[in-house]
Amino acid sequence: MTMGQALWRLPPRQQQQFQEELADRLADEEREGRQEQGRYGGAQRRAPHHCYGPDIYHLLRTRKGQHGFIDLEMLPPELGITILSYLNATDLCLAGCVWQDLGNDEYLWQGLCKSTWGHCSIYSRRLPADFSYRRLYLQLDEGSLTFNASPWEGISYFMSKGILVDHPTELAKFIFYTRRLNWKMLRIYLDERRDVLDELVTLHNFSNQFLPNALRDFFRHIHAPEERGEYLETLITKFSHRFCTCNPGLVRELGLSPDAVYVLCYSLILLSIDLTSPHVKNKMSKREFIRNTRRAAHNVSDDFVGHLYDNIYLIGHVAA
Repeated sequence: MTMGQALWRLPPRQQQQFQEELADRLADEEREGRQEQGRYGGAQRRAPHHCYGPDIYHLLRTRKGQHGFIDLEMLPPELGITILSYLNATDLCLAGCVWQDLGNDEYLWQGLCKSTWGHCSIYSRRLPADFSYRRLYLQLDEGSLTFNASPWEGISYFMSKGILVDHPTELAKFIFYTRRLNWKMLRIYLDERRDVLDELVTLHNFSNQFLPNALRDFFRHIHAPEERGEYLETLITKFSHRFCTCNPGLVRELGLSPDAVYVLCYSLILLSIDLTSPHVKNKMSKREFIRNTRRAAHNVSDDFVGHLYDNIYLIGHVAA
C-alpha cells in the first residue's frame, strides 16, 4: 500500500491525530522562530523549517479540533497534486467522487498525467474542445497495466488511443519519462526494438559523472539482464560509446576509448558480483582488481582503477 493509499484509508480518529501532530509541530517551529528573532533583537530572523507557508499553518490550526481530514480543495494545487500522485487510478476516481470540484479540475488531471507519464505524443498536439485529461489519465493507466502484462499490446493500445506515434524517438522518450512500466517487460520490448533502444541511450547525459555512477544511472532506466549474453554486450557497448561522447575531456585526459570503457564496465560488473554475493567467500582485493583490470585496459592508470574499486566497495553493485 502506498503512502497516499494509507492516508486515504485512515480512520477519522487517526486522521485527526495526524493533523493535530502536524499543526503542533508547525506551531513549535514558529515559536522557535520568534524566540530566535527576540534573541537577535529583531535584526535577524531565521527562516522557518517547514515549507508549507503561513496559509497552510493557519489552515491546520483552524482545523485542529474538528473531525475529518483537511479538504484538499483548500490546499495549494501543487500540494494537492503531490498528495494525489500517490493514489492509483481507482482511488483517484473515488477521490474525485468525494471532492467533486477537484475531480473535475482539468489542470489537476493534466498535472497528474505529466508527473507520471512525462512524455506522450498527444501532449504536443492541438487538442479538441471536448478533450479530457481525466479520461487521458485513465487511458494511460490502462495502457501501462496492459504493457506490464504484454509490452506489444500495451504499445498498440497507446497508439490506438492516439497517445503515442510509432516513431523510435517518441517511444524512447515515453519510456524514459514514465515511472509505471515493469522493467522485465521493458527489457523484453527493448531487446526486440533495438531502434528504440538506440534512441533511449541518447537521452542519457553522463557528463561529469564518475564511471560507476553513470553505469548505475544507465541500468536504472535500462535494466541489465540477469544472465550474460548478447543483449548485455549490446547494452555495455552502447553505454561505452555514449559515455565517451558525453565526456570528451575525460577521454583525452585519461586516454580512454569506447573499447577501454567497455572493458572497465565488465570489470565493474564482475567486481560488483564478487563483493556483494554471499556465495563468494574470498573477496577480490583492491590490488587484485587493479592487476586484473590493467591486463585488459593498458592505458588506464592504477589510481583511476583504484577509485573504481573504492566506489563499488562503498556504494555497491552497479546493476542492482
